[in-house]
Amino acid sequence: MQELIPETNIAVGLDIGTTRVCIVVAAKDAIGKLNVIAEGSARSDGLRRTAVVNINKSVAAIKAAVADVERESSLVIHGVNVAISGSHVHCIQSSSEISINQSGIVNESDVYRFLEKARANIQNLDINHEIIHVIPQEFIVDDQDQLLDPIGMAGSTMRGSVYIVVGLKTKIRNIRLCVERAGLKIVGFTFKPVALGMAVIKEREKKGGVVVIDIGGGTTEVAIFFGGAIHYSEVITVAGNDITLDIAQGLQVDEKVAESIKMKHGCADSRINSGHEDIVIEACEGYSQTTFPKSSLTLIIEARMMEILELVRDALMVSGYYGAINAGVILTGGGSLLQGSVELAQLVLGLDVRISYPEGVAEGMNRRGLNSPQDVTALGLVAYVFHNNFSREHCFATPVEVPEILSAKGGDGVLVVQEKNLAWKKVVDGLQEWWEKL
Repeated sequence: MQELIPETNIAVGLDIGTTRVCIVVAAKDAIGKLNVIAEGSARSDGLRRTAVVNINKSVAAIKAAVADVERESSLVIHGVNVAISGSHVHCIQSSSEISINQSGIVNESDVYRFLEKARANIQNLDINHEIIHVIPQEFIVDDQDQLLDPIGMAGSTMRGSVYIVVGLKTKIRNIRLCVERAGLKIVGFTFKPVALGMAVIKEREKKGGVVVIDIGGGTTEVAIFFGGAIHYSEVITVAGNDITLDIAQGLQVDEKVAESIKMKHGCADSRINSGHEDIVIEACEGYSQTTFPKSSLTLIIEARMMEILELVRDALMVSGYYGAINAGVILTGGGSLLQGSVELAQLVLGLDVRISYPEGVAEGMNRRGLNSPQDVTALGLVAYVFHNNFSREHCFATPVEVPEILSAKGGDGVLVVQEKNLAWKKVVDGLQEWWEKL
């Protein structure tokens, strides 16, 4: 069965996290929903708190994830939209005002001039930082405010506010080196909270203030959205890996065992788990099997999760927006997978809380990994590409140039994605095994 996919309708998102790399390839259907073509992931320990600390390990993880999606989709990945985040990234509020062109109708050129002026209005940007992107928060055309898309509006002046994302050049360069050494071209960087917002916020939630909290491996990221636009963000350098280290120390086991115990038996709220059940800790070489009270494990996890959520609450208070958060909190990232995380977050934050899941995905197309809050960032990166029409300007993927896999390529750039060629599958499987051994 052949599936025709225009080249200009393919986008690829790459999320390089502290503990894993995730890549998503998707197309957009006729009604604007995302059809996930393939999803791949690989474990990685080349980053620490979202900063690259080992180039080779990071490159190997990216290549392994790419091999996953290339094997599944019969596409060769060329370009990616990459998530960027971390404590080195900070955001600056700026504003701008311009006169609308002589026609009196706002066009794309007006919006471009507006954003460029907002960029130029930044004060004291040192040479060690660079602007990642400029995100409109609100446009005001004459007296018409709260506009997210002013094109086509009539008026004489346009003003408004923007959110400018700035990152440390050396950190960004290391990410770029990893991606390029993996054989990929960076089509763009997208601020991770923005990608998350596009992936998990429901339409009805955009009308009121909503908070997205991403509890990852190395950092916890907080973002507040109003009207679908980001208005505040904060990076907290306490996250899931700190919980794992607490368990390793409390149970006197290594980190891999601690992570396994956390995911299998972990609970973040002692009100839910107050029983006397024991956890069996399997024997390692030279050691005997031991047991540990599950209630004690819960207390270890709860203490660190409480700290994380209290820091989040402090950030929300400092933002000045806490009283305007009417749509509640969306919890995502690996930390949200812990039993009791929602209940504890509701207690600490005093807000309604729900677990994230992908929005805007065509029914029946939500693949295995994309059911997990860990991987929604990559889907948001794809959504950002289509929202800004980047797929029409850049080539993200082409069909595998292998006999009997590529049967046709029309003048309009139509790809024919067929069932995988067995010989090619063996080659890619062999390459993936080789990378995993490195």
